[in-house]
Amino acid sequence: MTPSKWVRIWQERLPDVPLELVQVEAADAEGLLREGGADAAFLRLPVDRTELSAIPLYTETTVVVVPKDHLVAAADEVTVEDIADDIVLHPLDDTLDWATPPGRPAIERPATTADAIELVAAGIGLLIVPQSLARLYHRKDLTYRTLTGTPQSQVALSWPEDATTDLVEDFIGIVRGRTVNSSRGRRPDERTAKTAKDAKTAKTGKAGRSEKPKQGNKPQGSGARRRTGGGGAAARSRRSGNPRRRS
Repeated sequence: MTPSKWVRIWQERLPDVPLELVQVEAADAEGLLREGGADAAFLRLPVDRTELSAIPLYTETTVVVVPKDHLVAAADEVTVEDIADDIVLHPLDDTLDWATPPGRPAIERPATTADAIELVAAGIGLLIVPQSLARLYHRKDLTYRTLTGTPQSQVALSWPEDATTDLVEDFIGIVRGRTVNSSRGRRPDERTAKTAKDAKTAKTGKAGRSEKPKQGNKPQGSGARRRTGGGGAAARSRRSGNPRRRS
């Protein structure tokens, strides 16, 4: 993932709420959410919807990674029939939803996609992955081509079902392209108004009604501390002497 656009928008709309990004392996992302190590994450579908909410964002193109001198490199797009006679590596952390990839199977399955890339470079076989992974593991001696007739990987924004805080909603709105004035988003002036309302409630002691001080007594002053929960992608909330929101 390259969430730089969403991070920039977050910083513009909520400059007082740091957004902490955490890079994790695809296989570990769901566990990180369940353990509370992050408030939201970008995952590949499917995810366990009994515990996690998810919004599909886009579907990736599937490509085959080959050495630059392979015959496949001469074409712009290939089919599974074009690589039927090649050894196709199937790493244990494969992100595509299939039981058996096309082509001939290798004797052993590589442990990771990174290991499979090394084997492709050594001329052991080919590798089928979503395009983003081919870019992530780019090497000068390898290339990739669009492959048709295979499953495709869907990327989604996901978060724990029971932890949909206001800040998580803010991040969802940014990722989905809502404007700052969207009816489903919380505008900065609304957040300010809520803070003022909370402070007024704390000062009066009762929501929506002020109590006049008794004669002869001066009104007691009071302050309001704003409590917030964590939100955003891969973030944690910490409290210190001065409350500070994290997302």
